[in-house]
Amino acid sequence: MSADTTTTSPEAAPQPSSGPAPVKERVPRGHKRLLTRRDRITLAFMAGVPTVLHVALVWVTAIASIFLAFTSWDGIGFDSIKWVGLDNFKQLFSDNPQFWPAVEHNIIWFVVLILIPTPMGLFLAVQLDKKIRFSRVYQTAYFLPVVVSLAVTGFVWQLVYNPDTGLINSLIGANKPGHYIDWIGDPHLNLWAVLVAASWRHTGYMMILYLAGLKGVDPSLREASALDGANEWQTFKNVIFPTLRPTNTVVLVVTIIEALRAFDLVFVFNKGAQGTELLSILITNNIIGESSRIGYGSAIAVVLLVISLAVIIPYLIATFRKERRA
Repeated sequence: MSADTTTTSPEAAPQPSSGPAPVKERVPRGHKRLLTRRDRITLAFMAGVPTVLHVALVWVTAIASIFLAFTSWDGIGFDSIKWVGLDNFKQLFSDNPQFWPAVEHNIIWFVVLILIPTPMGLFLAVQLDKKIRFSRVYQTAYFLPVVVSLAVTGFVWQLVYNPDTGLINSLIGANKPGHYIDWIGDPHLNLWAVLVAASWRHTGYMMILYLAGLKGVDPSLREASALDGANEWQTFKNVIFPTLRPTNTVVLVVTIIEALRAFDLVFVFNKGAQGTELLSILITNNIIGESSRIGYGSAIAVVLLVISLAVIIPYLIATFRKERRA
């Protein structure tokens, strides 16, 4: 009877270790690594600088405007600031011949934006949501005016409205001396001319908002409507459009804000001449105009701020309520 013997080669023999084996650092489960000092400095810098700029350029200036609205100041030296109480507001509502026309023009601006470019943007969004060919190209083309600066948009439309060489007068034959139409200089036409340019830009903005809302519609709703025999218009009216209620709320708030803060196009066109007075133009003309009336201009700014908050605050309250219910 023989026993199996096991031989071990010298190469297979364990070699003596030259030193203690390195110990791997293990992080207990559920334990998060603490931020290093460098990480904290980086985060503080990235969050702190925008916060400081926002507070300094938005909140501080807003509070300063509210304070200056009750004073009389020509902007030269702080010693010349005089407290006048509600005199600026009394003069604004009773003695300023440009205030109420400016309010009317802002209202007209809102009505035009909500009645023309908003439905047009919805129509374009519905068509692009059908996944037609080159839809990305169309989206880019329609949204491009929104990306371009309003000042650049104003300069482009100035060329279009030029009385002598402009595109519109050339097409309708109104570019001859003595017969041309002054779209920008005529106080009966200039506001509508600016609104055409504003609507051209606003259409692309509304298209993107509605397109985002349409992407969130449940496809099963469309399929169920098709199985019930509904045509395309009936499906949109009874199924799709009711689901766009949150988007419609956003569109309404955005349009109101756009109408209230309208400034760039009008200033580029004719600096708010007769026929195109807006609240933002009055603020600029009184604060940095030839006769600087910072207190009076601040009073107009406060009125514009109150109107804006009257629109924004109910929207924020409704939004927060929905989030709490969800």
